[in-house]
Amino acid sequence: MKLLVTGGAGFIGSAFVRLVLDRHADDTVTTLDALTYAGNPANLLDLEGESRHTFVHGDIADVALVDALVAEHDAVVNFAAETHVDRSLLDPTAFLRSNVEGVYVLLDAVRRHDRRLLQVSTDEVYGDIPAGRFSVETDPVMPRSPYAAAKAGGELFCRSFVISHGTDVVVTRGCNTIGPRQYPEKLVPLFLTNALRDHPLPVYGDGLQVRDWLHAEDHAVAIDLALRKGRAGETYNIGAGNERPNIEVVKTLLARLGKSEELIVHVPDRPGHDRRYALDWTKIREELGWAPARDFTATLTDTIDWYVTHPEWWAAIRDGSTAFAEYYEQQYGWRLAAAGRGEA
Repeated sequence: MKLLVTGGAGFIGSAFVRLVLDRHADDTVTTLDALTYAGNPANLLDLEGESRHTFVHGDIADVALVDALVAEHDAVVNFAAETHVDRSLLDPTAFLRSNVEGVYVLLDAVRRHDRRLLQVSTDEVYGDIPAGRFSVETDPVMPRSPYAAAKAGGELFCRSFVISHGTDVVVTRGCNTIGPRQYPEKLVPLFLTNALRDHPLPVYGDGLQVRDWLHAEDHAVAIDLALRKGRAGETYNIGAGNERPNIEVVKTLLARLGKSEELIVHVPDRPGHDRRYALDWTKIREELGWAPARDFTATLTDTIDWYVTHPEWWAAIRDGSTAFAEYYEQQYGWRLAAAGRGEA
């Protein structure tokens, strides 16, 4: 199979690209990525010299480029997206372009060329659930942040193309994903890299927001199965059964690093912060035979160990990006200090 993977230089996208090349010897992969702030060429460095992988620098909202690439491939897997809730609260404009307009451009191309699109979405489209789990993929979407709303918008375009045009689309909704190469703005990589430098960890509110934690490689396996075996027009939840309050995750992380809990600083909660997400993934388990290979301990431990042993990867972002420092100060009101010093 010739795959076009959009957003393949990002976090889960690069894990997926690597998985496909490792598991499917006859497949080739073209990665299309705009290399915005979270798209990182370093995520694909180990694929240099791999003849079955090609990188193209470009935007999924570029109609001509997308049309030409889709025509040359058998299927498209779309990871390209703006994904950080905090950034969507500051400025949702980029989220509309990538998560809605870009999805439309991809849909139109796969419709015209009769290809399959796997749209990677998120459990956040469901919104908050105080108890129980979103039990079926047909539960209503009730997004509560601009990020989630944009992802839901992309999904609704997918649904409209399936119904109106018979376009071959499969959607996956994954839970909170962690692992190697996640841009250090999300909770786990931000707190990991802060703790490694003895910087404070800004926990929103009481820290009792509950998330389900999935390893990026397990997530990539689920997406690969949905791509190859999923039914056209269907949506598949991807959960892990690793529900934990954020504060428990933070304390476990600190214990693993041998750091004091005194680094925890509670800051005002973000607007509209969803209290709890929880998915039922019976459908993908029963239809496609998928289950996560790692429990919570293995997922978090592997993530921590990768950041500890790859300081050059995350230091290049934290120390080399003015944009990261500016975002950090805008978001938390703290100046990002140089290596080895705390914020002031």
